Amino acid sequence: MKNITFSQATLEAMEEEMKRDPTVFVMGEDIARQGGIFGQFKGLPDKFGTDRIRDTPISETAIIGAAVGAALAGMRPVADMHFADFVGVCMDEIFNQMAKVHYMFGAQKTVPVVVRAPDGIINQAAAQHSQCVEAWFTHIPGLKVVIPSNAADAKGLLKSAIRDDNPVMYFEHKGLFSMKGDVPEGEHLVEIGKARVDREGSDITIVSWSMMLNHAAKAADKLAADGIKAELIDLRSLSPWDKDAVLKSVAKTGRLCVAQEAVKQGGFGAEIAATVAEEALDCLDAPIVRVGAPFTPIPFARPLEQAYRVTADTIYNAVRKLF
Repeated sequence: MKNITFSQATLEAMEEEMKRDPTVFVMGEDIARQGGIFGQFKGLPDKFGTDRIRDTPISETAIIGAAVGAALAGMRPVADMHFADFVGVCMDEIFNQMAKVHYMFGAQKTVPVVVRAPDGIINQAAAQHSQCVEAWFTHIPGLKVVIPSNAADAKGLLKSAIRDDNPVMYFEHKGLFSMKGDVPEGEHLVEIGKARVDREGSDITIVSWSMMLNHAAKAADKLAADGIKAELIDLRSLSPWDKDAVLKSVAKTGRLCVAQEAVKQGGFGAEIAATVAEEALDCLDAPIVRVGAPFTPIPFARPLEQAYRVTADTIYNAVRKLF
């Protein structure tokens, strides 16, 4: 094991996969010149050249359109979106082209594109640079959606995404880039669609992902001080998602809380809650609790942003009401 940042873990994944497979290349804004705005591509141009680490015009439509074309021609592009908020610009290329080509061509072609999309709230990035939009893409057949919460999974999921023959949306929370964690040395892959039990418990299941998993862990610590043992599940993948792991946990604990940073209305937490209600209602001893952001754009003003945020205390207070 070695202790490195989330950003360094993704950099290792890129370097290892580019050495392993010459068809892997990267494209996006300011990644060759700047190394990415979070340092996640730093040093790669020196090792692989600007043919494989390509700066692009400021056009998300061009980036994803070119990535789809390159994938159809036999390459494995990794396309950087700078901020996840910008994917709205190229939605047609994502949901009408990238997600559907394999199906519409009768499985004659694969589209191995990875779209890296930094998301989530950081200090005063305001309404257009702070959003969590993962739920949009879990509604699109043909796409896989992964969303790591720690450095080890960041590396393992990125390597698995690059090797996958399907298009993968890879969401990476901006607040996680500087966070350190233990990462296995050598070959490290994380299976897409497989959740991780972060801690075992007997009184309630808390399901989360990305940065919110870390807040859920702090909430679980506070609950433990009250004598409530929470089982914490890190989904890691939202499409496909590990339904069996969640249902197994709920059958043991009898209670469920789903915590997300995204707006609560229409978020992926609703899918989890509905599935448990449909398939495990008899296991529940209390109503399902969903925790998410209010239905409003993310404020710029620091006091309003703090009020908007979903925190460990938000999760703790929601769970305590069940007891």
